[in-house]
Amino acid sequence: MTITADHRFLRALRRESVDMTPIWIMRQAGRYLPEYRATRARAGSFLALAQTPELACEVTLQPLQRFALDAAILFSDILTVPDAMGLGLHFVDGEGPKFARPLRSRADIERLGVPDPESSLRYVTDAVRLIRHELHDRAPLIGFAGSPWTLACYMIEGEGSASFARAKALALEDPSAMQHLLDTLARSVAAYLAAQAAAGAQALMVFDTWGGLLTPMMFREFSLRWLGKVVEQVQAQAPGIPVILFSKGANAHLEALADTGCDALGVDWTIDIGAARARVGDRVALQGNLDPAVLAASPETIRTQARAVLDAYGPHPGHIFNLGHGITPDIPPEHVAALVEAVHDLSRRI
Repeated sequence: MTITADHRFLRALRRESVDMTPIWIMRQAGRYLPEYRATRARAGSFLALAQTPELACEVTLQPLQRFALDAAILFSDILTVPDAMGLGLHFVDGEGPKFARPLRSRADIERLGVPDPESSLRYVTDAVRLIRHELHDRAPLIGFAGSPWTLACYMIEGEGSASFARAKALALEDPSAMQHLLDTLARSVAAYLAAQAAAGAQALMVFDTWGGLLTPMMFREFSLRWLGKVVEQVQAQAPGIPVILFSKGANAHLEALADTGCDALGVDWTIDIGAARARVGDRVALQGNLDPAVLAASPETIRTQARAVLDAYGPHPGHIFNLGHGITPDIPPEHVAALVEAVHDLSRRI
């Protein structure tokens, strides 16, 4: 698959000039869209939806059929890698993801291997190939994975958690076991992302959802270090494919995250994006960072808040407009349309 160089999203990742600020939205294919809910009902379950390439393609493209978004993002889940490792992923309504066989000992960790993306995760790479074909190059496709630390949290806890205390305790009490797990995960995530790139993904994103739960020292040792390993390995296996890191709640570490060699950083809404840019300079592009709750407000307020983010970033290259986290299911689709229109209109003037 070839990369089309002049998509404004890809130009912004390279910190080149664009005609207007590109925008896409985390979880843009999701429950706020009635057509997504209909496809999800047809699939029978979230996992069936994610593991059926034709249906994953359908929901990936749905938001682009409604809105003038500047990128598509693969419809999948961050927990596909641990599921391929044999932990038995399933979803419980109202409770979220759970693993039937969570990691409970060093022996459990040492039994893990690196999954072959073209075998146990073939449904993902097949979906990428199909989406690229159906996109007809009208927008770039983003592939993604969870960060080693975030995956480790779920694998050790066995489910979601507010604190992931069990994972933190393992990191503190048996750091060598945790490092072994994170090394296996870094190699797995890098191979998985490289396989998505080989299948046609034109940019890659790593979601470090739970890095912000860590103390500064633990973040450096158990999150940042392994994000750097993933970037290094992806760049070796898929040269030329831009990598975006998003470590939610880790604004104290922006400079160190930029030093990983990634192409862009996602930032959440708890930092002024202009202040973030001042700290990282022109080393990376920045993605963000409207508070997702703004989309519950009126279209007029959405436009005002979009302007505030654009003004804070300023007339500099390298901005990709996004939310500071994923869109929530309660948002009216017409509010998303208002945001996309506002970003394009206002940034064209800038």
